[in-house]
Amino acid sequence: MKKLLLTVTVCGALVIGVSAQDPNFSQFFASPLTLNPALTGKFDGVYRVAGNYRNQWPTIYNAFTTYTASFDAGILKNRIPEYDQFGIGILGFADQAGDGVLKTNTAALSISYHKAIDEDGYHQIGAGFQGGFVSKRLDVSKVYFEDQLTTSGFTAPTLEVFPNQRVSVSYFDVNAGILYNGSTNGYNNFYLGASMYHINRPKETFQNDPYFLLNARVTLQGGGKIPLGQYNYLHFSANHSMQAKAHNTVIGGAYALNLNGDIDNPTTLYLGSWFRFGDAIIPYIGLEFGELHFGASYDVNTSSLKPGSNMRGGAEISLIYIKKPTDPNAKKLNCPKF
Repeated sequence: MKKLLLTVTVCGALVIGVSAQDPNFSQFFASPLTLNPALTGKFDGVYRVAGNYRNQWPTIYNAFTTYTASFDAGILKNRIPEYDQFGIGILGFADQAGDGVLKTNTAALSISYHKAIDEDGYHQIGAGFQGGFVSKRLDVSKVYFEDQLTTSGFTAPTLEVFPNQRVSVSYFDVNAGILYNGSTNGYNNFYLGASMYHINRPKETFQNDPYFLLNARVTLQGGGKIPLGQYNYLHFSANHSMQAKAHNTVIGGAYALNLNGDIDNPTTLYLGSWFRFGDAIIPYIGLEFGELHFGASYDVNTSSLKPGSNMRGGAEISLIYIKKPTDPNAKKLNCPKF
């Protein structure tokens, strides 16, 4: 394409730069396989199903709408050391930008292994790898080109020529991560991790430009859980990602209030907030009961984008289901939650 697509330009500018950037979840802790492949299988249970939905900047032509669904589980538990964890998982990811002008679909497979480094299993270090197939489709029937702009609006015919009304590109993607998880007594928890996505720098262009490569995304994350009294906890976490010249830092926490006074099967209400530097305040509410954990958050813009977004940064919903083991003697893992 000789001329830049207007809608795609707007979407690129909203993500701080025209270079392609990955979608980001405010509830990054509720989308483990898009945060760090090393989080695959890193939970206390038989298997985990997670789903996420995000609608970012809806007042600006529904700028970004993102969905994810994932499944992961620990395997070979009777063939590896007691406090080690071997995980596998699958991820489905869909994103629409510019009111459906640009659509991205991803399917990925993850694997990880976590090695206990003490006899009580309080400390583990692990690594994970992920491979995925990515497909992007651009619907040119929904966009206007630079040469169509006249004094009366976008009324002139475009000189751009396409073999059809849909342009697509696909590629294989490689991601990896490492994670340390620890506890001093089995009740508290703290973790630190790092991940890199698009390690292979795939070519991502609609015009066969051999020099347009997708920038790698490096993410650093950390957090912890501190008991407060007999039943309640304070959770805190932070996430910093870097891709090309774009930086995204989110930090915050939530108070976990045990509503039923049951330690083994609690009904827990989470109230908290995260803050994205230079962009938004993110109030969060969550409810955990039985094997389900529901979370909802809303980005309230504090940046210079406020006039355009009407302070409506984006609504986000997460749902996690973790199947608990039926064996009362099954080993219990102290794993990150936020």
